[in-house]
Amino acid sequence: MYLSIKEVKPVPDYKLHLTFENGEKLQFDMRPNLNIGIFTELRDLSLFNTVHISFDTKEWNNEADLDTEVLYAGSQVL
Repeated sequence: MYLSIKEVKPVPDYKLHLTFENGEKLQFDMRPNLNIGIFTELRDLSLFNTVHISFDTKEWNNEADLDTEVLYAGSQVL
């Protein structure tokens, strides 16, 4: 099932607090991805903190993005 992200907030230790359209609030740890491709740029905290909603998902100012289903499946409940 595809769920839209309605809110995203960067938090310490390269984690994201996500609110999905069904009201679920989850946390996703980006650290395992920070050594892969375009995501290496997100080690710069000023860039990591640019995460924002774009349409029904999120992205960073360098146009990096992860699939919403990957975020949902890989997140933990807050």
